[in-house]
Amino acid sequence: MIGQIMDDGKARMEEVIVRTKKAFASVRTGRANPALLDRIMVSYYGTPTPLNQMASVSVPEPRMLVITPWDKSSIKDIEKAILTSDLGLVPNNDGSVIRLAIPPLTEERRKELVRLVRKDAEDHRVAVRNIRRDLNEAAKKLEKDGEISEDDLRRAQDDIQKLTDRFIEQIDELLKAKEKEIMEV
Repeated sequence: MIGQIMDDGKARMEEVIVRTKKAFASVRTGRANPALLDRIMVSYYGTPTPLNQMASVSVPEPRMLVITPWDKSSIKDIEKAILTSDLGLVPNNDGSVIRLAIPPLTEERRKELVRLVRKDAEDHRVAVRNIRRDLNEAAKKLEKDGEISEDDLRRAQDDIQKLTDRFIEQIDELLKAKEKEIMEV
């Protein structure tokens, strides 16, 4: 029973790590990265559609993204979606592809992005701690129902804490790497 609780908790914490990586990938650094456009939704025939389902995105140069829409008639909609997004990028449309030049970040913008990433990391740490709380409650319920002993409960709580520490450490490592990437000139 404790093993099942631990497996469930581990799976849920791994999902948090995946979400953390996804959130960090969508934060703009000085380099071009197709993941920057993951959150862009384009109004395609009146339906909000993710950009990556409407076009291919390539990185021909370190500071440029090229978006090639599969349906050339959607190029204006894609351009409009990029302009209205929070990326702060100006698309260059030549009729068949859209080029996005990624300007170098200012020092102020870098610090702002680091703050944003730290907040994201803290939100994900809180998610891991909430999972820990759920697991501890489940273990206490087993002990209360007489399915495990008090010693088993203590051991389970120690194991849950070790698991939590391990995942929070992973989030901290991801944060450190992303901060380094953002501050890199």
